[in-house]
Amino acid sequence: MPATSQPYPYRRRTYRLLAAAAGLATVGALAAALPADAHENKGGGHHPSRYQDVQLLSFNDLHGNLEPPSGSSGRVTELQADGTTKTIDAGGVEYLATHLREARQGKAYSITAAGGDMVGASPLVSGLFHDEPTIEALNKLDLDVTSVGNHEFDEGAKELKRLQYGGCHPTDGCYTDEGFEGADFPYLAANVLDEKTNKPILKPYWVWKKKDVRIGFIGVTLEDTPGVVSADGVKGLKFKDEVETINKYAKVLRAQGVNSIVALIHEGGLPASGAYNYDCDSSGAGSGISGPIVDIAKNITPSVDALVTGHTHAAYVCTIPDPSGKPRMVTSAASFGRLYTDTTLTYDRLTGDIVRTAVKSANHVVTRTVAKAPDMTELIGRWNTLAAPVGNRPIGYISADIPNTGTESPMGDLIADAQLAYGRKLDAETDLALMNPGGVRAGLTYAAKGAEGDGVVTYAEGFTVQPFSNTVNLQDFTGAQLIQVLKEQVSGSNTAAPKILQPSANLTYTLDLTKAGADRVVTDSIRLNGAAIDPAATYRVATNSFLAGGGDGFTTLGQGTDDLVGTDDLAALAEYLTANSSASGPLAPPAANRITIVQ
Repeated sequence: MPATSQPYPYRRRTYRLLAAAAGLATVGALAAALPADAHENKGGGHHPSRYQDVQLLSFNDLHGNLEPPSGSSGRVTELQADGTTKTIDAGGVEYLATHLREARQGKAYSITAAGGDMVGASPLVSGLFHDEPTIEALNKLDLDVTSVGNHEFDEGAKELKRLQYGGCHPTDGCYTDEGFEGADFPYLAANVLDEKTNKPILKPYWVWKKKDVRIGFIGVTLEDTPGVVSADGVKGLKFKDEVETINKYAKVLRAQGVNSIVALIHEGGLPASGAYNYDCDSSGAGSGISGPIVDIAKNITPSVDALVTGHTHAAYVCTIPDPSGKPRMVTSAASFGRLYTDTTLTYDRLTGDIVRTAVKSANHVVTRTVAKAPDMTELIGRWNTLAAPVGNRPIGYISADIPNTGTESPMGDLIADAQLAYGRKLDAETDLALMNPGGVRAGLTYAAKGAEGDGVVTYAEGFTVQPFSNTVNLQDFTGAQLIQVLKEQVSGSNTAAPKILQPSANLTYTLDLTKAGADRVVTDSIRLNGAAIDPAATYRVATNSFLAGGGDGFTTLGQGTDDLVGTDDLAALAEYLTANSSASGPLAPPAANRITIVQ
């Protein structure tokens, strides 16, 4: 591993030249050429030239997807020359490792960085073991540095520090005789402060160095992390503004003589196209992207030379002007290890800065047509062997794919139905259930993933859908509060990016997207068991513990009364599938017609 200019308590590895990548790509460039006197040094000779190309490989939002993701989560869309699109199977660390190693081949100066959410909401092979397998895989991938993301806080700051520094899990102990040594790479958390000390809980920045080339990295997560993580996960922490934090530490780095700076930001944008190779700059700088990252990028100091982003699971390579009006590269590599970004940063030895006019970047597909990396195959096999007694257990049968896509998804509806059924076992007066869309991490696929047979749902597949270990909670609300909850889907903090709750089958209403704000939920259309909601009546509502705490901007859901806490949500789903399906009578996908959408 390259030396660092600041002490850091993690193991070092020998700097290795590994491998380099063909593959499908979309290219964004700030300009066509270097200054006239620039000549790239290829790493040979005793007299380096003024300019040195540095390769920056990056990815984000892996979420512990060591095995190839299934369904739409394991595909990317590619725009063709004739304007049509095609889908490509992508992802899996066996393939990601091969692509990254090939990409590094012949690159004497190469850095691999990530934009957060490496762990959390992970499939069973990683999540069952508190994501130790993913950290081990990232070590083998030679990841140099990553920012934290919101999901790094799913199990709290103490668990995040254990992933960084190592040690056996405080409750479950050690999973192997070797124990757990932690991450070889630094997690950066510049804007996450301990409430007592007012200092970052992990290092705020890190400096990569090779010979006379130095590049600083600042890592932050989105300021609104407390709004998308359970309250227990962020207890005792403060999350500061992304722009203010990055600007602060950019000054610190420059005071240390580090003039080349990359920001790793777990916040992102939404490109105008879902195709990974869409030309984001086709109609002018930054015009092809919207969302929080646009304002963030426009306000981060020009001292920062490039932004690696994440969180939205979108793919883009865009330029967005910095405060001085100068174009700056902003990238994201979708999610689940389906893409990686290859960016060329041209380092000026005279100034110690990046020649911004020469920055180039491209997203590449992690195709499954390359050879699998044997060390990753061994890693996955070893952890799958430990997980098999739990993961291979059948919990139900389905007649077709149950996807988690769409404003209202069949998978979301199925979970809501399962939670209503479980809620009525706890309390027969339970009226309805609501599920947050972000908690539906995957769909269920009819095709067998292993040896279980087509249509069989295993515990491992259910775990991939609901990996958070939330509980099913029952609360009482007035009818007026219930109406307010539905309006909070499209108002308040959810105005710009609505979060549409997935309803149980007995709740129906109309969502009119031609209107604005709370008016998009048509109040007169809301029906429970075919009857209008009575604002003065009391309704018993089943949700998960994240929503019951007011998560995702649903503040009214945090005001329920007569709380009753049940089992974890995956157990409720497994119980429902077992009770309502069999090999001869598989469960059909819900029709996803509970919300009438007007556009």
